[in-house]
Amino acid sequence: MTSTVPALGTRTAEGSALQAVLLDMDGTLVDTEGFWWDVETEVFASLGHTLDESWRHVVVGGPMTRSAGFLIEATGADITLAELSVLLNDGFEQRIGRDLPVMPGAARLLAELSAHEIPTALVSASHRRIIDRVLKSLGPQHFALTVAGDEVPRTKPHPDPYLAAAAGLGVDPARCAVVEDTATGVAAAEAAGCHVVAVPSVAPITPAVRRTVVASLEEVDLTFLRGLMTQMR
Repeated sequence: MTSTVPALGTRTAEGSALQAVLLDMDGTLVDTEGFWWDVETEVFASLGHTLDESWRHVVVGGPMTRSAGFLIEATGADITLAELSVLLNDGFEQRIGRDLPVMPGAARLLAELSAHEIPTALVSASHRRIIDRVLKSLGPQHFALTVAGDEVPRTKPHPDPYLAAAAGLGVDPARCAVVEDTATGVAAAEAAGCHVVAVPSVAPITPAVRRTVVASLEEVDLTFLRGLMTQMR
C-alpha cells in the first residue's frame, strides 16, 4: 500500500457525510479490461492453447492469482502460476505503453475530487508495478493513497483492499463511495461496508441495496456521490 500524498483524513465539505471516494482502476478509470484478456489470449497462444471466450467473464476483475490459476487449470498449460504472472504483467505493461485510453468522465471526476479536497484512493487488484505505470497517465496527485492487489493478504472479492484504503485515509468504510466495474470489485466493496457505484464494463451488474448502477462515469460527480450518502441516512 503506497501513499502518494499525505492522507487527508476526514476533511470534507461542511455538511457532507461523504468522507472519501475509493476508485477501482482497470475498466473503471482506464479502459484496460480488454487489454488483460488480449494479453492472456496471446500468452496462452504462445503456450499452444486457445482460450474460450466464455472464460473472459470468469477472470474479469479478479486478482491475478485467481484468473491465472483458473486459466492454467482450464487449459492444462505446463506453466507455474509465478511464471505466468510474470508473462502477463510484462505483456500488459507493453500494451499500456503503446496505448492507455482513459474512461469517459474519469479525468473530469478526478479533477473535481482534487479541487474539493475529497480524500481519494485508488484500489486495484493489479500489481504495484502496473498501478505505478498507470498512475503516470492518471496523475498521482489525484490520489492520497493507492492499494495494489499484491500488497494485501487477500485481494478482491475479499474486503481487505477497501478496508485497508479506508484505514489508511482514516475514514469510516460506511461513509466511503466506491466506484467499480465488475462483480468481483463490487463484492469486495460491499463486504467492506461501502456504498458502491457500479459502472459495468464487461458483464452486467444489477442494482441492489447500497449499490447504484450507472452507464458511464460521465453520470458521476461529487454532487451525485454526496447524494448517495444522504440517501443512506
